[in-house]
Amino acid sequence: MDSHEHIFSLLFLSLILLFTGADASGQHLNFRPTKLFVFGDSYVDTGNHGRQVSFSWKDPYGITFPGKPSGRFSDGRVLTDFIAKYLGVKSPVPYKLRRSMAQHLKYGMNFAYGGTGVFDTSTPAPNMTNQIDLFQQLIKDKAYTAADLSYSVALVSVAGNDYSHYINQNGSAEGFPSFIASVVNEMASNLKRIHELGVKKLAVSGLQPLGCLPANTAPSTFRRCNDSSNVLVAFHNSLLTQAVSKLNQQTKDQSTFVLLDLYNSFMSVLAHPSTHNIQNQFQPCCVGVSSGYSCGDVDDNNFKKYNVCDDPKSAFFWDLAHPTQAGWHAVYNKLQTTNVLQQLVVQN
Repeated sequence: MDSHEHIFSLLFLSLILLFTGADASGQHLNFRPTKLFVFGDSYVDTGNHGRQVSFSWKDPYGITFPGKPSGRFSDGRVLTDFIAKYLGVKSPVPYKLRRSMAQHLKYGMNFAYGGTGVFDTSTPAPNMTNQIDLFQQLIKDKAYTAADLSYSVALVSVAGNDYSHYINQNGSAEGFPSFIASVVNEMASNLKRIHELGVKKLAVSGLQPLGCLPANTAPSTFRRCNDSSNVLVAFHNSLLTQAVSKLNQQTKDQSTFVLLDLYNSFMSVLAHPSTHNIQNQFQPCCVGVSSGYSCGDVDDNNFKKYNVCDDPKSAFFWDLAHPTQAGWHAVYNKLQTTNVLQQLVVQN
């Protein structure tokens, strides 16, 4: 082979590698998911609750996107929508709407219900085990094939409802660490089960700084985080990091289970709000007119019992527990600065 032929051969090989996403060892570098399956709570729910039972279907929820209430616990898009965008797929259809929006099943499905936890909470909706049961039944019914699942990603959100339920049930402070351990152990079992059903990649959210949610900063007039709450969050996240690492060791691939560090993403935005065009970072945009009312409440005469800030785009929190679309966008941008999301599109 002369030098010209050799050069052309190298160019040809480079083009093959470029378009097949392979390296010289034959390993595929790019994983192109076509479906997103979502499990968890209000941080990822896009409309599974009934209109009569959830404030996520009431004004002013959804005023930024899609312009009316859509079952999202925000003024607009939530974490699910941003992860779907990153993966290049449409936000998956809520399980409750699967029959009326059957044409969207090809993008995956959202099984998340706001207010739920790993275990049962006061919200009468499927906990995470039950959500996975629904997913498994769809697989049995052949709604999704093994080939479908091999090109899918799961997003798993645990935003703290198990812990608020524990407190509301008068759980003891002494028993909190062991309860946190039981929550994380159950999460690990759930993640393993989703993977065993055929999902190739799983993104699980770490716990956000619960002490910085408006519900917990209200006593300081929305000025300071509650440090004692965040100590418990740190313990949860430490155990979860260990559990995810162990799961990856079992699958012999460090990018099968990916941990989304919501704690540091939230804290980074809250510590530097102006960088993200956010003002009064702890102040919720939508609040009840008094302690007896919440965002979305009306009285018996249908008069509003809440106030909405002038510019939701400049607020990080929408209500007492949930970020605005702008808040989620800022968190998503922080996640993008690490290589964590990139791991979701790398071939095992």
